[in-house]
Amino acid sequence: MANQIEGVHESAGRPQHWLALEGKVCVVSGAAGGIGSAIAQVLGGVGTRLALLDRDEEKCHVLAQSFGANGVEALAVACDIGDMDSVRGAVERVEATYGAADVLVNNAGLLRPGGIEEIGLEAWNAMLRVNLTGYMLCSQQFGRGMLKKGAGAIVHVASVAAHHPQTYSGAYSPGKAGVAMLSKQLAAEWGPRGIRSNTVCPGMIRTPLSAAFYEHGDIERRRSAMTASRRIGEPTDIADVVAFLASARAAYVNGAEIVVDGGLESMLMDLVPRPGFEATQASREALTQGLAP
Repeated sequence: MANQIEGVHESAGRPQHWLALEGKVCVVSGAAGGIGSAIAQVLGGVGTRLALLDRDEEKCHVLAQSFGANGVEALAVACDIGDMDSVRGAVERVEATYGAADVLVNNAGLLRPGGIEEIGLEAWNAMLRVNLTGYMLCSQQFGRGMLKKGAGAIVHVASVAAHHPQTYSGAYSPGKAGVAMLSKQLAAEWGPRGIRSNTVCPGMIRTPLSAAFYEHGDIERRRSAMTASRRIGEPTDIADVVAFLASARAAYVNGAEIVVDGGLESMLMDLVPRPGFEATQASREALTQGLAP
């Protein structure tokens, strides 16, 4: 019973993790970032063989070494996912070391400020090159090995910005919306050939890149109040969902989008003034104390 509680079950006398990902070759792009490293940590923790892709080669190697020190197989691969030659080189390294990928997590991303009125074509294309074209290139090139095997899972990390425009962020929202549709197209085209493709849409997640936001006044309190769960998400919140979608436990989940935002999208109507429909005094007191109304 204890093993079951910990997410482990017994099979043929050998303990196995509930996700049944042991020995699977898992490729994670943007692995040196906050969400990427958390995804790698969760996948590595259930016995996968990791291929860590990132443009920051030094950080990638440090991460791989830390995994190796803890008995996790991890290969660091310097890769610019927006460059076809770089992606092809990454595929060659991974396949030469481990064989064809079983799982691809498209996670690398780029965010730059800029309103539509003034953004230049170069800045627009630079963001799409990573956030959308890079996802296509990795899916296409790593997917070839999956298609040959007739099995595989691809998980794309998009954003709630795929559903709601993130203003003054250039091509960020259009790119994330494109990722969501790319995933559905892959599911439709490759599903009959044994490949699943799904999307995770994070809300507000505390990462090294966003940490500075929470140093300003009461930003964390105000942002937390915008979620039904009344907290800011952590990278592991995303990583756990990615691991599920990568696993055989999600065998009949294909072409789906899972929003992981603590209920942010469910709070839209709370922004609309509705006289006579405000929270009661008891509800306000409960919320203040951090209790459910």
